[in-house]
Amino acid sequence: MRSVTYSMGVSLDGYICGPDGGFRWTAPDEEVFRFVTDEIRQVGVYLLGRRLYETMLYWETADQDPSLDASMLEWARIWKLLPKVVFSTTLSTVQGNARLASGGPAEEIERLRAEPGKGDIAIGGATLAAEAAASGLIDEYRARVYPVLVGGGVPFFPRRERRVDLELAETRTFSSGVLYLRYRVARQALL
Repeated sequence: MRSVTYSMGVSLDGYICGPDGGFRWTAPDEEVFRFVTDEIRQVGVYLLGRRLYETMLYWETADQDPSLDASMLEWARIWKLLPKVVFSTTLSTVQGNARLASGGPAEEIERLRAEPGKGDIAIGGATLAAEAAASGLIDEYRARVYPVLVGGGVPFFPRRERRVDLELAETRTFSSGVLYLRYRVARQALL
């Protein structure tokens, strides 16, 4: 079965963007950018909400930007080809290799898991991840923790009343001080 992963940059105090909505502090250096590019290669389909979709639209035509270096052009190529599912109540159309979701996150994830396909089902954006987490659908949390305190904003982890046990699967420290943490959700075997 395909794994559902949630991977984002996060401040040390737990936010994916600050109180002003800014996230420039997550701009990766070359080492982190290579790592994120390798991570996206393992994705078979990417689920995202409207705001993240609109932010990422740049990459649909980034190959036409003469200022990009080879690694950014490679990212643009991978992103452009990657199938995407956009969750929005306000958009009527989407561009590129994307489609609008026909149901909620739980229905889409279950449908995608049932279909043949390779690669992870990745979720981008805290709001969408919170909905999937509330249904117990996230298999792995992957946080790139940046050495910054932003003091508020959109939290990486949803606020909820349910405990979720995790198993550490991988860590990595980058020369920039970014710390990568990959945790699997500990699922108890049914007896």
